Amino acid sequence: MNTPARISTLIAEDEPLASEALADWVKQQPQLELVACCADGVSALAEIRRLQPALVFMDIQMPGLTGLQVLRALAEASDPENRTQPRVIFTTAYDEHALTAFELHAADYLLKPFSQERFNEAVEHALRSLPSAPGLDASLDVASAMSDHSPLSRILVRDQGKIFPLQVDAIEYLRSDVKYTAVASAGKQFLVRLPIAAFEQRLDSQRFLKLQRSCIVNLDFVVSMTPDENSQLIVQMQDGSRFTANREVSKMLREQSI
Repeated sequence: MNTPARISTLIAEDEPLASEALADWVKQQPQLELVACCADGVSALAEIRRLQPALVFMDIQMPGLTGLQVLRALAEASDPENRTQPRVIFTTAYDEHALTAFELHAADYLLKPFSQERFNEAVEHALRSLPSAPGLDASLDVASAMSDHSPLSRILVRDQGKIFPLQVDAIEYLRSDVKYTAVASAGKQFLVRLPIAAFEQRLDSQRFLKLQRSCIVNLDFVVSMTPDENSQLIVQMQDGSRFTANREVSKMLREQSI
């Protein structure tokens, strides 16, 4: 019987204790193989190019080059016909870089201090997007949605420490702020670390309607639409939520009504 190939993994972390902890956790993952540990951005970039690991755990604030600069350098040099860029999980004490990280297609963003359970979740999330990872579903990597315009059939969400697929047809609505999108389904809301624009072009326009910049609703879950004093439509959802369509959308809906 052939032994399944293990996923080559590199750690880029300038704090020795943090690097040791990550190395221990990587070694406890039977599907991962630790190939190198780097303590600065310059050596991390060089080793990633030399070893071409499939998965990288990388701090953002490192000597030489930051983790974001390393990821940008890899993205700029990647061959679109032969994508060798690794899946990168950032490990950092700073949350202000999260949006930039995901725009650069980071697989996950771990805020220090984080637990081994959170580490394991990030590994599972990252490996789902690796076609070479045996037994893992590569149907959708949400973090790559910013550049992918193929139709969505399901997304991966987290709930109580678990990751599971959520059918897009079951999504009732999506609401967003600058960094996150709340996906509502069956009485729950799941936070996804991407802006709503990452989903907009990949949802069925016959079913999902963008009411305003920060809100998209599934028409299958709309109960009614009622004009307010400004002639803007108030959209009532099955779960009791109410959203206001902007003037342009309200006008379009009125014109389409029979």
